[in-house]
Amino acid sequence: MKFSTISANPISILLASIASMATASGQAPTWNPHTNRQVEKYDNPPALIYRLDTSPRMVSPHGVFVSYQVNVDANGNNIVGDAANECTISVDPTNVTKMAIGWRQFDNVTSNFRQGGWGYTTDGGVHWTFPGVLQNNVFRSDPVTDSDEIGTFFYLSLLQTFCENMYRSTNGGQSWTELQPDSLAGGGDKQWFTIDKTGGPGHGFQYQSSDGINCSGGGVQFQRSTDGGITWQAPIIIPAGPTDGTLDVDTNGNLFIGGEGNTFACVRSSNAQIGNQTPSFDQVTQNINMGGDLSGGGINPAGLDGMLFMAIDRSGGSTNNNIYMLASVLPPGRSTTDVMFVRSTDGGLTFSAPQKINDDPVNPSKWHWFGTFSVAPNGRLDAVWYDTRNAANNTDSQLFYSWSTDAGVTWAPNVAVSNAFSPLEGYPNQDKIGDYITIVSDDTGGNVAYSATFNFNPNLGQHEEDVYYVRVFPGGQGATPTPTATASPTPTATATPTATATATATPTPTASPTLTPTATPRPTPTPRSAPTPRTRPTPLPRP
Repeated sequence: MKFSTISANPISILLASIASMATASGQAPTWNPHTNRQVEKYDNPPALIYRLDTSPRMVSPHGVFVSYQVNVDANGNNIVGDAANECTISVDPTNVTKMAIGWRQFDNVTSNFRQGGWGYTTDGGVHWTFPGVLQNNVFRSDPVTDSDEIGTFFYLSLLQTFCENMYRSTNGGQSWTELQPDSLAGGGDKQWFTIDKTGGPGHGFQYQSSDGINCSGGGVQFQRSTDGGITWQAPIIIPAGPTDGTLDVDTNGNLFIGGEGNTFACVRSSNAQIGNQTPSFDQVTQNINMGGDLSGGGINPAGLDGMLFMAIDRSGGSTNNNIYMLASVLPPGRSTTDVMFVRSTDGGLTFSAPQKINDDPVNPSKWHWFGTFSVAPNGRLDAVWYDTRNAANNTDSQLFYSWSTDAGVTWAPNVAVSNAFSPLEGYPNQDKIGDYITIVSDDTGGNVAYSATFNFNPNLGQHEEDVYYVRVFPGGQGATPTPTATASPTPTATATPTATATATATPTPTASPTLTPTATPRPTPTPRSAPTPRTRPTPLPRP
């Protein structure tokens, strides 16, 4: 994500001041993402690592919901001293026990130097493997992952040049192939992308947008790949400039982009699916009322408090092609955020009045942040966010969940699905827990990738930012929460644990159904380079 164009020295002073205020109160000043944003640039060299201590991986039950740590070492243990955030999840729709998560990997919190981390699971998220990073000692940020309807995974990664690379995995995220030389996937700072999974002429096309700090040129840009992410066509300026938002495709192959420029907007391209035509945007809906504006700072000093997530119903039923948008926004006159939702039933021409999803009473001291959601194949909506409603200090956060089965007209009572954690600990020098979390839904529940600070680092006297997976599903409100997270050791681990968590057995998950793809598979394009899975680098001695 970007910060502003002001000089480096004022930024350093500003962030140091924000961080000190956040540490003291958890209520750092909020700021406007369109005028003050941190650029995802190379600002620290890699930190030399003297040793990699380990502790048991964290398994954190909360009632019927269990969070499993993702960023673990080769023995399945927590890596002491690192940090991981901005996690995006992909799920194989043909076998939902296979998933991959990408994240920003900080090998040492004394440096902001970050790389493209990833992990995969083959047992529904109970155990994860973290093979290493996409490229050793190469700065990478803002990970975005997605999968097509036959279970091919893609990973879009931002380089320090503000250009990108697309990676592809045909084995459930176990290894990745770089589809073009570094920086040749175009793009820019905070990019998002989506894949056309319909049966129309654009089937398999990939679309991405960025926020104005770009690989080439200016303005909020759109790019298209018609060969499965290998080559990307020249950028096109998006009308209304929707940033900090996502893209999706309806069942007719129409592409929609949602985001916030001066106001919230939803734009449509009906011909992006026609490969021999230059994409144009033939419908622009502006001034969409989301009940507030996006913000940064506050509970997340150097980061955003939320982004705009847009998704389209492709269930084939009465709600088919409904367009939904959800974001954590700062309501007028407030200094904390609520999770707000709108819908369009007429192809994005008009949107409903904003609806508050967090069901606690309005309290100007409580945060409901990092709101995100997804639409299940059967049309159910699943929403998750961080929530401080139960925290006396108005800072400690829990992951909360709600769902809707009537196109978002009504939402189920909110339920906490994680234990509480402090979002103000475990920072690299960057002073944030990232800018977003993600969820992918299937017919019975949702798969969530989020960052939390359950692991205690005795060397630093505080908790660490790590990536976690939790499966959410309707019907968990009656569960009795487990108040304290506990660590679960891996039986084969040989490293000496250094954390203080109490070990417990790993719960056995409920099996998830296998979904059957409905679209005709598109032939996989031939990459420009052969698969070269990389191992995790050997730590260098500290001088």
